[in-house]
Amino acid sequence: MQYSDDNDQALAEIMKRRAKDWRMGAVVYQVLVDRFAPSADLDAKRHLYAAPKTLHDWHEKPCKGYYLSTEQLWSHEIAFWGGDLQSLRQNLAYVCGLNVDVLYLNPIHVGYTNHKYDSLDFKEVSPEFGCRADVIELADTCHQQGLKLVLDGVFNHMGQNAAIFKDAQQNTTSTYRDWFYFGEQYQGGYLAWENARNLPELNLENPEVQQYIYADKESVVQKYISEGVDGWRLDVAHDIGYNYLKDITQAAHSVNAQSLVVGEVWCYPSQWVDAMDGLMNFSLRQIVLNLCQGKLDAAIASQMFSHMLADSDYEGLLKSWLILDNHDTPRIQTLISDDKRRRLAQVLHFTLPGSPNVFYGSELGMDGGEDPEMRGPMRWDWVNDENLEMQWYKQLIDLHQSKPALKYGNTRSIASKHLFAFERYTDKVAESVFIVINPNDEEIEEMLLLRNAKLMNMRQLDWVLASESTNGALNIIAGTVHIKLPARGFAILMANTEKINGYTTYKRVS
Repeated sequence: MQYSDDNDQALAEIMKRRAKDWRMGAVVYQVLVDRFAPSADLDAKRHLYAAPKTLHDWHEKPCKGYYLSTEQLWSHEIAFWGGDLQSLRQNLAYVCGLNVDVLYLNPIHVGYTNHKYDSLDFKEVSPEFGCRADVIELADTCHQQGLKLVLDGVFNHMGQNAAIFKDAQQNTTSTYRDWFYFGEQYQGGYLAWENARNLPELNLENPEVQQYIYADKESVVQKYISEGVDGWRLDVAHDIGYNYLKDITQAAHSVNAQSLVVGEVWCYPSQWVDAMDGLMNFSLRQIVLNLCQGKLDAAIASQMFSHMLADSDYEGLLKSWLILDNHDTPRIQTLISDDKRRRLAQVLHFTLPGSPNVFYGSELGMDGGEDPEMRGPMRWDWVNDENLEMQWYKQLIDLHQSKPALKYGNTRSIASKHLFAFERYTDKVAESVFIVINPNDEEIEEMLLLRNAKLMNMRQLDWVLASESTNGALNIIAGTVHIKLPARGFAILMANTEKINGYTTYKRVS
């Protein structure tokens, strides 16, 4: 701190605080329990997959099914592969080996479908996956191995087979009648999410529903956290609304102030990020995908990104999850088939402000289109040292984890006409990371102005990672650099502050 000024000293305190908060820039690994690891006890639970449900061999790929009018859902929603919490726990070493921070599970509450977004009882675990004790054991094992555990909370709606919904539907004097919305104004006689008959919506205005879901110490939100779960990802959070999201977040924090509540929000993040710890930043995903697919000019993408930074709580963005693919989207391998363009998106995934979310198997190169194709069983046969995609993901994860600026540092945009460029920085110039992307189909050479006053004249930026081999470092001249990037190329750079022949001009800056 000897050569820090007041600005640096204030920033240093912010960085110290962020470094202690596991939620800042955490790398998240997402798992569908049914599809992650084959159960070692499958024969003992075959009865749980009775017709019309189907149980498939691990090597089979999911495919689009047909509508079951009697069930009011699609056949592929009740196709199972048999994974469970025990098989997941037995394969945690693989997850830890990726150097991630968080294990996030899609819903595990008891439900009729494979995806469990149609909960029958939020307080019970689906028997195909295990029981409540298995969740506690999984949380304990995660903590022993340095992982946090986040569950999926589907609190906007339940499943049509839920006992309390059936009672409410069939009996107008039911205790649970006001837990849902009934009336002739609704298609089918009750309000359902997106008019999907299998998903009746909960009346969140009802205090009894609030007590059940989050407000009481024995509520779903609070009880799981008291049993060791570290946070919640809230399904269709935009349907829940700002006020109830704030209430849920406060309820979680009342049990564990360091718990995480992050919401699925397909809206511009500015106001939503204030309602929770963070959100799933689909707006930034749209910018990244369109930029890297050549559908969005770099200068416009940079302006959009700058607006998002200006409009949103920054620390909320750091806690927000940045995804390229997940259970609701085609996998990145399918979305962007061109290797170079896909690499650009993946570089941004691990360098933009936020918490990168890795969908199980994408680190292996698994592909898959629309639902249910992207939900294929984990390709354990692809886990080997020869898998180049796995090597690439590990390199990006390790880069993100090893650079404080990438994990929890601030962000500055860098002006450019044809390149997308930005800086991630802390109070220390030696920790600054500069990311430059060329999404064009031709080589681009430009001068960039780096808005870091501590970059010394006639010193160099070193290449940390680049799309192809490079010749020498880049010279800094009065805060500017000339950079040449090949078509669909990228560069990740850092200042060289080391002494040369015993001398450095970085001697009196932090």
